[in-house]
Amino acid sequence: MSVYTKESVSASLYEKIDAIIIVDAKEDSYKTIKKSGLFENLIEAKGTYQKLVEKLWFHLKDESTKIAEDYHIFIPMVGKFKGKYVDRVKLKYQDKIHLVQISIYPLDEVCNKYMFILDELDNSEYLREFLTDKKVDTIQSSFLFSMYVDLIKDQAYSINVTEMTNSPQNYDVKYSVWRLMIVNMIWPEDQKLFMERTDPEYLKRNLESGRTTSFDCQMKNLNGVFIWVKLIFSRAKTTNEDDFRFVFMVQNIHESSLKLFDALKEYEELASKDPLTSIFNHGRIETEMNNSIETFNSKGKPVSYLMIDIDHFKTVNDRFGHSAGDMVLKQFVNVIVDFIKDYDIRIGRWGGEEFVLVCYDMDIEKSELFSKSLKDRITGESFEKIGKLTCSIGLTEVKKDDNAQVVFDRIDKAMYEAKSSGRNCIVIE
Repeated sequence: MSVYTKESVSASLYEKIDAIIIVDAKEDSYKTIKKSGLFENLIEAKGTYQKLVEKLWFHLKDESTKIAEDYHIFIPMVGKFKGKYVDRVKLKYQDKIHLVQISIYPLDEVCNKYMFILDELDNSEYLREFLTDKKVDTIQSSFLFSMYVDLIKDQAYSINVTEMTNSPQNYDVKYSVWRLMIVNMIWPEDQKLFMERTDPEYLKRNLESGRTTSFDCQMKNLNGVFIWVKLIFSRAKTTNEDDFRFVFMVQNIHESSLKLFDALKEYEELASKDPLTSIFNHGRIETEMNNSIETFNSKGKPVSYLMIDIDHFKTVNDRFGHSAGDMVLKQFVNVIVDFIKDYDIRIGRWGGEEFVLVCYDMDIEKSELFSKSLKDRITGESFEKIGKLTCSIGLTEVKKDDNAQVVFDRIDKAMYEAKSSGRNCIVIE
């Protein structure tokens, strides 16, 4: 066996290692002692340590896509190491993925000085890593982030961002600090809920040993795009009631949430629409009336209301049958819907052949002119099987201290006065 000395071993290692970098995290600088192969062009001779950390860790794994700027606030934390540390990262260079092993040795932990040794692993190692990642991704593809939390010590550690790497990062941070940093990644309208549900005292009060709690919100992913996620807290099950240790996870539920919202919207529309005419039903147009009154009270913008009744509709049903009557109702609604398309107006079927229109930004003078034009349009329409028909219209506007019942009573009274006055006319109340 050959005799090896410290010098010969050192020389052999230096020759075989792909890159050696000396880092001064405190001064935010690094200097490359050696670089070869992949690192010849990938790593600069010297530069800022923050840029080095960004290059090695702050990109999506298997991609060169940089992580959104908001997440760069965590770079200083990632760049501080306790003791020796080894990690494997994937770097994309010239459209090829390279598996790199990073070995980090502390030179002066007090001053945060380290020696980085970088080696590109061979293809067989990359294949094993790829197959392992694929299995992990199959199991944990929906989990974007996880960490361990000790509320008593106010500490978060074993932090793992799965879009960056499958390995936990070798840094820790105070949980209270983490909350204040991560809240900016939460959708503004969800930030209050996030701060409430992640508050240590809230978790202590509301989560018993061995139990899990979660809530949904929107959060920026590493690309800087807001997606729907489920934030999960699972408290460790121990016999010590004062032991408040948690596993915290962020689960990607974006696709399933969008499908759920689409389904809910579909059912909401079905529940809000009249099945025959596809406009708002009685309950939904009544809600619109209430909402319009609240808008008037808060913003002072004028709102007026029309109640329209088809004249002699009973005769249509008696003479031509209910099937023809349904066709008339559909055509009648289509005429109105087409007429109001350029206005801020909501229409609903109040019942039978009666319809209500909520007309935003229309005072009584404007709505009277509008009503006359609409009535003329209806009078000029030729309805299938029956020919011509007319309508009676009751008209009012919202006034101070009105409520929905008062408004309805006025337009209902106006509409019946129009019918009792010979029909085919407009009455203002």
